[in-house]
Amino acid sequence: MPSPRSSRERRAGSGGRLEFLSLSQRGPAAPESPSRRREPAAAAAPLPEEDCMKLNPSFVGIALSSLLAIDLWASKRLGVCAGEGSAWGSARPLMKVIEVSGHGIPWLFGTFYGLCHTDSSAAREVLLNLLFALLLDLVMVALVKGLVKRPRPTHNKMDMFVTISVDKYSFPSGHATRAALVCRFVLRHLVLAVPLRVLVVLWALIVSISRVMLGRHNMTDVLFGLLLGYALYGVVEHCWLSPATAPALFALWSH
Repeated sequence: MPSPRSSRERRAGSGGRLEFLSLSQRGPAAPESPSRRREPAAAAAPLPEEDCMKLNPSFVGIALSSLLAIDLWASKRLGVCAGEGSAWGSARPLMKVIEVSGHGIPWLFGTFYGLCHTDSSAAREVLLNLLFALLLDLVMVALVKGLVKRPRPTHNKMDMFVTISVDKYSFPSGHATRAALVCRFVLRHLVLAVPLRVLVVLWALIVSISRVMLGRHNMTDVLFGLLLGYALYGVVEHCWLSPATAPALFALWSH
């Protein structure tokens, strides 16, 4: 038969265990494990698709971005006449004269004047098609500029000769397009001596290069402009106006 003392000890021991359990239940909660703490981050919303594309760009995207960076860097380095304080700032007035020589307004007025004062049917045909080419050039350049909307270089000074609304955009170079178009037209339809033919080609190249030197355009603007002007001449040749194809126009200009 157990003694009263042993029974009291067992009750005291069990009471101590109960008290320990109650204290442990009332105590502070155990700290969360690292895996539990990471659960909200893992459940975060996925990145948008455009961010994923930026983090994992394609080869074509990397190549285009690199070419654009090289274009901007080289164009800025070649803009030696962009301002009076530039490396070749003293040559800026000469570059602006070259700029005017490739502007559309002098060419349009000069061609229109020739049409009004010529008595030769052959000269009238050439001048009428040159006028058509110049108007086509203006329309195409304005359309492409309005679609692309590439801003002009940051180092450009907006002091250009007779600008219109789309002239705040840079791509493509209208001067380069016009220079290539007029160069092909003159070499094809005017009988010139070899030195004059060389001068015409040099004029087209100088006008194109001056666009980058003045800071008006980037290099890709000028290169695309030359290609566009070269292609536009093919359109003019395909749609050549003659007394047989456009008699009303020739009757309008006949005296």
